[in-house]
Amino acid sequence: MSWFCFGILLFLTAAGLTSCYCGPSAAVVPSPAGDGDHASLPLNQLYFYPNKGQTVEKQSRDHYECYNWAVKMTGFDPGKSAIPRNQRVSVVPMPTPGWDTVTMSIAGAVLGALIGGPYHAGEGALIGAAGGAVVGAASDVARQESARRIEESYNAQTRTRDAQLAGQAGRFRRAMSACMEGRGYTVR
Repeated sequence: MSWFCFGILLFLTAAGLTSCYCGPSAAVVPSPAGDGDHASLPLNQLYFYPNKGQTVEKQSRDHYECYNWAVKMTGFDPGKSAIPRNQRVSVVPMPTPGWDTVTMSIAGAVLGALIGGPYHAGEGALIGAAGGAVVGAASDVARQESARRIEESYNAQTRTRDAQLAGQAGRFRRAMSACMEGRGYTVR
C-alpha cells in the first residue's frame, strides 16, 4: 500500500511541478524603429536644388565630386557602411526558465523516497521534492540573471555603435551640404 501511495504522491508532485515549465520561448522579433530604445540614425540622403541653372550633367558631376570630397574629409562612406537596422537582442537562457525547478524537484523526490526507505518513502519524496524545487528555482534565477546581464551588454554595445554611426553620418551630411552649397545649390 505504501508503494501505491508513493507512486500517486510522486505522480501528483511531478504533475504539479510540470505546470512551472514555460516551454520553448518565442522567437526574437526586431523592435520597430523609433521605439525609444535606440536613436534612429539620420538619413544620408540630401536633396539639392540648383540655384544657378546648372545642367543635369553638371549636377551629377557636382554631386559625385562633393560625395567623394565628403568621404575624404570625414572618413565615412555611407554607401559602404553597413548601417544596421535597430534590433533588440534577446538572450534566452537555455534551457527555458522553470526547467531546473521541475527536474531538480523530480530528482529530489526520487532521492528522498530512496533515502526514506520503504516505511517513509512518501515523506522523503515530499521533503526531497521541496528541497529540489528550491535548488532548481535558485538555478533558474541565476541563469535568467546571467542572460539579462548579457542582453544588457549587447544592447549597450548596439547603442554605442549606433551613436558612432550617427555621428559619422552627421559629419558626412554636413560636409556634403557645405560642398554642394559652395557650388551654388540649396541643400535640404
